[in-house]
Amino acid sequence: MRIVILMAQTPASTVQTEYWSRLDDGRVLCELCPRACKLNEGQRGLCFVRARQNDEIVLTTYGRSSGFCVDPIEKKPLNHFLPGTPVFSFGTAGCNLTCKFCQNWDISKSRKMDTLADAAGPEEIANAATRLGCRSVAFTYNDPVIFLEYARDVAAACKEQDIRTVAVTAGYVNPEPRRELFSFTDAANIDLKAFDDGFYRRIAGGQLEPVLDTLRYLKHETDVWFEITNLVIPEHNDADDDIRRMADWIVEELGSEVPLHLSGFHPSYKMRDVPPTPRATLRRARDIAKRAGVHHVYTGNVHDREGDTTYCAACGTVLISRDWYEVLAWNLEDGACPDCGARCAGIFEPSPGTWGARRLSVQMGQDGIALS
Repeated sequence: MRIVILMAQTPASTVQTEYWSRLDDGRVLCELCPRACKLNEGQRGLCFVRARQNDEIVLTTYGRSSGFCVDPIEKKPLNHFLPGTPVFSFGTAGCNLTCKFCQNWDISKSRKMDTLADAAGPEEIANAATRLGCRSVAFTYNDPVIFLEYARDVAAACKEQDIRTVAVTAGYVNPEPRRELFSFTDAANIDLKAFDDGFYRRIAGGQLEPVLDTLRYLKHETDVWFEITNLVIPEHNDADDDIRRMADWIVEELGSEVPLHLSGFHPSYKMRDVPPTPRATLRRARDIAKRAGVHHVYTGNVHDREGDTTYCAACGTVLISRDWYEVLAWNLEDGACPDCGARCAGIFEPSPGTWGARRLSVQMGQDGIALS
């Protein structure tokens, strides 16, 4: 199958950025995220994609991607944002965290520019999403924080075509660029690695508090719909107390309506010696979070119909039945429970999309779009 869309000339991959300052010792300070890389001429930050060139910080991956595809929105994961609809997904390379368990390490830890084998400008991405019937575009696979300028311009092009944008991010970003990132974002999934600063420092190479600040900011200062994912790793962040403290904080600081996705770990990258998360562990964690007051708790990366299903928080009626990423039954009436009338938090349309669990790989270039 092939759809031809004529592409404009590939944009220059190196562009100027704003979030940096000069230090007295001659180095340049990157102010995008809490890592605060201090660079001499020619050096790159830990993220690899932001570098010092000509005495300023530039983004070196503008318009270049590690891949494009159409996913179900539930794969981001977002269960309360336009369920059943397709989302046009893309990422670049690099990351500003150093998670030892990274599930996309071949992209996020890449130090090779040939990882960025595909290319498209903002208008081409918006055009492709429209042509493919996508309701939204997701910045995903690696963290959009580090390709903020590219994401911003894609969002602007999407808005002109009534396409929404989704950020899948660890939320490790400083306050000023955070305001910009979420000013053009309609929905987000925030990856809360653990509710423990020691875990962040040892395992993820970061700090917990900036991520909590991002979650507070989203809840109290924006209209962005957001959901939280926690990857449950055996013997690292799966203790009952870990889950309980995280759930208690969510309820107290963000409210009971923020959906929480508890996902199963699979051995990867530098943690191949850690076993996969048992389904029983995820179910136990889900029970703990629900008892703490989180209304909508899901299990991910395992087959669990109950953990995929959305229930009415007031009366327990099944509102959306799912199997993996596929919507099986839809019982919402104008976003509310048909039995008790309680509204379900989220962004819903009168009926769900029909994309199902398909994943469609997309290759973009000067000759058009190739689908496989």
